[in-house]
Amino acid sequence: MPLLRGVVLPGLGAIAVLAAAGRAIRLLGGDDPREDRAVRALQGAFGHRPVDGDTAVATRAADSTGPRDPIDRVTEPLSWYSGVPQTIVNGAIWCGVTWMLTRDRRSAVAPASALALETACFVASAALVGRPRPERVWRPEQPHATSSFPSGHTAAAFALHGALADLLEHHGVRGARVLGPLLRYGIPGAIAFSRVYRGQHHISDTVAGAILGRWSAAAVRRELLSS
Repeated sequence: MPLLRGVVLPGLGAIAVLAAAGRAIRLLGGDDPREDRAVRALQGAFGHRPVDGDTAVATRAADSTGPRDPIDRVTEPLSWYSGVPQTIVNGAIWCGVTWMLTRDRRSAVAPASALALETACFVASAALVGRPRPERVWRPEQPHATSSFPSGHTAAAFALHGALADLLEHHGVRGARVLGPLLRYGIPGAIAFSRVYRGQHHISDTVAGAILGRWSAAAVRRELLSS
């Protein structure tokens, strides 16, 4: 009953809210919303040309003959770091580290629990929304086949790093007040920007992903770390 009341039912509610929001955004803004103009303008300011089609990828050789721009250099590793395999490994490592340092089972499963809750809500809501990826943008990597809304990479980043920040505060680690905001907002926010700049998501996708990730971390903190 506590699991049903504290996680399952709120998770179903989160899926319903995300699905309704995503469908409304598609209905009001279409699949080429006005928000993408700012992204195309920023990409164009750094010399990137858009590609045609939902899954077309612009190669660097065809995209530019000059050196890579600084935002490209920074966002590429951020986007890679937030990838699915890397996130799974990252979560598993932090579960192990937490167990070795605390010997507390609730704390040790917190990172994986936040990711699991976020992933379940993301997969279900994305399937219900079915939003295409941005059109006519520069996209140096092939996008995933899943819906663009919400951003799963962004949601996972906010969920995992938020859980880590909560663990630092829960166990009174020195420097938690400084590291907490960096983990909760700095790193995930940079990842969200990288997903938009690299043509993988609409801005509203990452906003929804950030909300989902923060909610997932908060739910895990409430159920595992507050008792």
